[in-house]
Amino acid sequence: MVLLYVAPAEQEKLFIQKLRQCCVLFDFLSDPLSDLKWKEVKRAALSEMVEYITHNRNVITEPIYPEVVHMVSELNSILPKGINIHNIILVSVFFQFAVNMFRTLPPSSNPTGAEFDPEEDEPTLEAAWPHLQLVYEFFLRFLESPDFQPNIAKKYIDQKFVMQLLELFDSEDPRERDFLKTTLHRIYGKFLGLRAYIRKQINNIFYRFIYETEHHNGIAELLEILGSIINGFALPLKEEHKIFLLKVLLPLHKVKSLSVYHPQLAYCVVQFLEKDSTLTEPVVMALLKYWPKTHSPKEVMFLNELEEILDVIEPSEFVKVQEPLFRQLAKCVSSPHFQVAERALYYWNNEYIMSLISDNAAKILPIMFPALYRNSKTHWNKTIHGLIYNALKLFMEMNQKLFDDCTQQFRAEKNKEKAKSKEREEAWIKIENLAKSNPQVSSDACMCACVNVK
Repeated sequence: MVLLYVAPAEQEKLFIQKLRQCCVLFDFLSDPLSDLKWKEVKRAALSEMVEYITHNRNVITEPIYPEVVHMVSELNSILPKGINIHNIILVSVFFQFAVNMFRTLPPSSNPTGAEFDPEEDEPTLEAAWPHLQLVYEFFLRFLESPDFQPNIAKKYIDQKFVMQLLELFDSEDPRERDFLKTTLHRIYGKFLGLRAYIRKQINNIFYRFIYETEHHNGIAELLEILGSIINGFALPLKEEHKIFLLKVLLPLHKVKSLSVYHPQLAYCVVQFLEKDSTLTEPVVMALLKYWPKTHSPKEVMFLNELEEILDVIEPSEFVKVQEPLFRQLAKCVSSPHFQVAERALYYWNNEYIMSLISDNAAKILPIMFPALYRNSKTHWNKTIHGLIYNALKLFMEMNQKLFDDCTQQFRAEKNKEKAKSKEREEAWIKIENLAKSNPQVSSDACMCACVNVK
């Protein structure tokens, strides 16, 4: 029977029956072809209830509550003693959601192998998704319904419920994680009393991920939720929020699977800096501390994030970090990996960054000039040559006198290096000739000569 095709007085009773019907679980994994008829019946019932709760008002009202007294016997075991009959409809919905969703996730399909590459690898999809998707949709419509009452629901959406929901974020199925992200975000918005607990438990997931497992499938989705949460933080920022940035978010840059969640992480970091510019110095110094030494693709990610930070940096904060920051950029420009050098040189196409450089050229140009000049002649990639010439031209137009001074200083340093190199070469020739002319010369004499060469 279809809910909308029965008399209004019968709709409530039929709705209860369909809720009860959808608490039955089926085996999609070991025997996908079993109970095909009943699987389809459940799928149709779930789909119908999604439509019913989405397009109809007053479906979660007092007249329907007494009908839930006849809910399945399993429901009676979780009903608190003395529960008001008008609240039972909420329990029935939560029970239906919990029975279908809260489960032990299967072991990772690749627990010790190479890290998951979202562009190359196929995720392991949830076999029961035809039902799970509709259960998620139904529960979301329930949370978003104008008839939903958080004051009643908070008895059932509690810390235990949230904890079980967070455990599901480790699902390998990206479709499930996407629904979980939306569901948790709705709960965070509607239940003020659970907000601190949700943030704390997300922190704990991150701590385990950073310092213990280095494996969790839902880090990107959790960071996406946090991006919205951070955006809503009141000013001035609480100390606990600053600690979260410095002790939790920034260490996430260390993990080898950074590429899976880096865009969401960078967004969270920039949100913090837009809220409180005084956090810029510790954030930039932490990025420089965690800067990858041998992983070029990861280095490109750091350069992307650093440019996002520079886009929102205050000039007063920029001067605090400019020297260590541009020393790192000079190393990147000198990188033999052309993508790293190219990404660093693209900073000179950013108008705001160029204005910051122009205001502080006396400090920045002496740091950057040697790397730019040297690589304009020695880098193997022709594209890099063009980008370096562009950067040098901008520096020259910015401050001709300073540019000339840096050029002269660089040439003087090069001449010193050449003179030293020539001295060393002549000394080694002298030692070689000495050894040839007197084969019996003692090893001590050679050692003394070597010391003089150095």
